[in-house]
Amino acid sequence: MGVPPARVRCGCWHHEEPEPQRTATDSLFPSSQRCFVEGENKRLGLFGDYIDIFRGIPFAAPPKTLQDPQPHPGWEGTLKAKDFKNRCMQMTLTQDDVRGKEDCLYLNIWIPQGKKQVSTNLPVMVWIYGGAFLVGGGQGANFLDNYLYDGEEIAVRGNVIVVTLNYRVGPLGFLSTGDSNMPGNYGLKDQHMAIAWVKRNIKAFGGDPDNITIFGESAGATSVSLQILSPKNAGLFKRAISQSGVSLCSWAIQKDPLYWAKKVTLGCPISNTTALANCLRVSDPKAVTLAYHLQLVNLDSPLVHTLALTPVVDGDFLPDMPEKLFANAADIDYIAGVNNMDGHFFAGIDIPAINRPLVKITASDVYKLVKGLTVDRGDRGANLTYDIYTELWGNNPDQEVMKRTVVDLATDYIFLIPTQWALNLHLQNARSGKTYSYVFSQPSRMPVYPSWVGADHADDLQYVFGKPFATPLGYLPKHRTVSAAMIAYWTNFARTGDPNTGYSEVPITWPPYTIEGGYYLDINNNLNYDSVKQNLRAPFVNYWNAVYLKLPQVATTQ
Repeated sequence: MGVPPARVRCGCWHHEEPEPQRTATDSLFPSSQRCFVEGENKRLGLFGDYIDIFRGIPFAAPPKTLQDPQPHPGWEGTLKAKDFKNRCMQMTLTQDDVRGKEDCLYLNIWIPQGKKQVSTNLPVMVWIYGGAFLVGGGQGANFLDNYLYDGEEIAVRGNVIVVTLNYRVGPLGFLSTGDSNMPGNYGLKDQHMAIAWVKRNIKAFGGDPDNITIFGESAGATSVSLQILSPKNAGLFKRAISQSGVSLCSWAIQKDPLYWAKKVTLGCPISNTTALANCLRVSDPKAVTLAYHLQLVNLDSPLVHTLALTPVVDGDFLPDMPEKLFANAADIDYIAGVNNMDGHFFAGIDIPAINRPLVKITASDVYKLVKGLTVDRGDRGANLTYDIYTELWGNNPDQEVMKRTVVDLATDYIFLIPTQWALNLHLQNARSGKTYSYVFSQPSRMPVYPSWVGADHADDLQYVFGKPFATPLGYLPKHRTVSAAMIAYWTNFARTGDPNTGYSEVPITWPPYTIEGGYYLDINNNLNYDSVKQNLRAPFVNYWNAVYLKLPQVATTQ
């Protein structure tokens, strides 16, 4: 006998804001407006528990080009939710074509079930993907139907509900005229609408609408950080996890969006923003998407400074610069951290020789990168920064030392320093919200990288999503050790606000971050008492946040 499909009754009509103390199946939705969703019920092993999987549930109407998302009109009868839907329209990696569709605002749900009783009141974890705000999808990269963001391992191992969502990226998600004619942040508003849908409807799927955690990586982590700061999200979720990205990163906010809107004009008039916005909205969305190109070779400036289509301060969803909005996260429990070589990917594009053992780099190569990163503080900023990063070189540094310095510089500037700043601001503004800091340091598994490369950008994803368990032949036991620990910490945190207590045992207690102690957890396959450390890269954090920021600003980085 086959396993019957999972079937849930939920509300079809999706209002913009959740109503307090209502559930997805009560009188908020009159009987004529209720409908069913049918997914897949999957048995785990021969005698195992079950998991219900719903793929491709619409959380908003098909979006109109460069306009805010709107409520879904609903459906009649039973919605078949067994297949992933389109990712949002985006350029391909070759940047000469697009993939995905404009009709893309769908989410996916994984619900662990016991053998005998239906799960109720489970914690909920909502995943927001990365991709530089340019690419990505709720199911992630796919190899032979093995999707990177498959929520099954997290759901089953942590006994939580996992939700992944799509949001618009690239020009269609973040193009803005910097005023009310085309305010931008469409991708962030898509994320918000999906989270609001979960808040309203997840009770019908066995989730606790009062215990939602949002988590994400890279641009998704920055999105998480911005969502906790937006007043639009008051009361929607309790906790958040940012993996390699926060709202204070140099690339998180586009300060001159009109400059980029005028670069994507497709022949539209640029004399006034009303005409420009109206023209772009009736242009071919494929042409709009392809009008922006990310240059990856022969760069005039560091790669991070070329990430231009990002969120903006719009006076509404983001009413002010992020550093001024942390009071809005006072009651949000927050984990934020970085990979110990998060900047390696970026440094490898800026200075390709760091990954070529037979090719040497010079001090002038390093200085040029420093000068490019610190363009906002001019020669003085470049010289001070260069001095602090090279002061231990001596007269004749070897190539590995120099190449590691490049990676440390990129990691600090792009990820680590703004993350420490965000942790401090969260802590200073906290009322009930707790704060945790980590570094992920499991060495890269990329065979083409030099042996000294640690955890590169996005290396943490495979462990958080349990790939060493889902595809065991591709990993060693030590990788399963890391994955089990991360899933335990992440899901315990989602359940209780404390990564150490909940459904899963953890290898070592992870203390909260404090100003006095500066505690953080160094996560790798050898978690023990020595993994709890203090004052992460304190000399560099102090330099960037106390000395560098006080230098006169001579230019902007975007």
